[in-house]
Amino acid sequence: MALLSMKNIVKVYPNGVVANNGVDFEVEEGEIHALAGENGAGKSTLMKIAFGIEQPTSGEIFYAGKPARFRSPIDAIENGLGMVHQHFMLVESMTVAENIALGLEPARGPILDIRKMRDGAAAIIKKYGFDIDPQSRIRDLPTGTRQKVEILKALFRNAKLLILDEPTAVLTPQETTELFDQLRRLREMGHTIIFISHKLGEIKEICDRITITRGGKSVGVYQVADLSKEQISALMVGKELDWAIHKTPAKPGDVVLNVENVGVVDEAKRRTLDAVSFCLRSGQILGIVGVEGNGQRELVESVTGLRKSDTGSVTLFGVDVRPLSIKQIRAAGMSHIPQDRMDRGAALTSSVEENLISVGFDTEFADKRRIFINKKNTRSSTVNAIRDYLIKAQSPDVQVKSLSGGNIQKVVVAREFSYAGHPTDGTRKAACIIADQPTRGIDVGAAQFIHKKLLALRDEGAAVLLVSADLSEVMDLSDSLLVMYGGKMAAYFSDAATATEEELGRYMLGIERQPASELARAAA
Repeated sequence: MALLSMKNIVKVYPNGVVANNGVDFEVEEGEIHALAGENGAGKSTLMKIAFGIEQPTSGEIFYAGKPARFRSPIDAIENGLGMVHQHFMLVESMTVAENIALGLEPARGPILDIRKMRDGAAAIIKKYGFDIDPQSRIRDLPTGTRQKVEILKALFRNAKLLILDEPTAVLTPQETTELFDQLRRLREMGHTIIFISHKLGEIKEICDRITITRGGKSVGVYQVADLSKEQISALMVGKELDWAIHKTPAKPGDVVLNVENVGVVDEAKRRTLDAVSFCLRSGQILGIVGVEGNGQRELVESVTGLRKSDTGSVTLFGVDVRPLSIKQIRAAGMSHIPQDRMDRGAALTSSVEENLISVGFDTEFADKRRIFINKKNTRSSTVNAIRDYLIKAQSPDVQVKSLSGGNIQKVVVAREFSYAGHPTDGTRKAACIIADQPTRGIDVGAAQFIHKKLLALRDEGAAVLLVSADLSEVMDLSDSLLVMYGGKMAAYFSDAATATEEELGRYMLGIERQPASELARAAA
């Protein structure tokens, strides 16, 4: 029996963007159903409609066999739907129990009944077999446990249908395995799960059926077991993809970026980054992996000038960047793809063109007197970037916020790959690229394109620092690897090919740590 059925769903936004164009989607009760498609294929909009965040322009929705139209997420929750977003919606200063019960806190008159709240959280944790202390504070929990708390929040509200948006994006292999065990248990207990992911291997592992969308329409519904990863990707993008990573041996040159004993103390006086040292050379990709929250953000911010480190030094081409402004650091040859594209990567209310030229508006896109912007050059460059980076935008003039998350990421990547450059070489090629989660939330075709660009830039002599929670991505692209745990370096592999996912997972979880003599090789 279909638990959720969406028929001929059309969604047209006021700006004329057609996100869904007659989409059909149906989920059977008690299955794990994958929803896959390219960025901009309409899957996020479809799920927002299902959960009451957006309203369809036309079409029919049936839930549990009856016509339904959820006017808000509260309406959807009251009817048995739950949605776990890619970016966690947890209050870090609160306990597990407080987050689970948030908005439904039990009370005795005007006073919060803390014991009843804790007992209720403990009961739901026990019922579904999760191993979590209800009195732990969210900020003290690893990422995999936080993911489980999000799921428990939905189950506490009696969700029968769970929508999971990129649920493994920041998990280690061990945490992903544990999550999948929990999802299978939920399926056995009668719950239905919609699994949105760009990781085709995980779809093959955990899902029963898959609905594929392309260009705002349904391509079809398939048994996952009947399709290979290559067939799924071909259906998503409409053509066969070359999955092979064609990587030539690295030819590391001179040191471009030197990070020495960098440390950071946060606002709560906690040391979040502790004596990190490494060298990054031209013609090299150095990968950094770690469970989110183990110092990667602080490290990237210290390197790019977004934060001043408390200890240590960062030099770019031999110049200390600590006293420099971000603009000066960029002018010295650094390019930065930030982890948070919505907050720091793009100006959402500005146009695609304005975002793409924002780095060079006063240099290469200015007239000879550097007073006015050369409109002819900016339009030509923008059109080329939209073409080359496969950005799905109605025109260069649309606001970036009207694009899908994946296409916003493409705008950021196109800008950063194109316009940074060391001033002494007379080119626009990026000399030092800090790529922080460059393909998070990106479809397989776009991710593959970005991977090829990173390797091409490396082969042209760029120095690339690649920070990613996707172990496959880091292992495929990196020449050397650095693992972080608890704000410190946990392991260093001068040859990334010698590391295994399981081994990296142990270092990422703090189970193992290399001796100082091994770690010192990163700075050699």
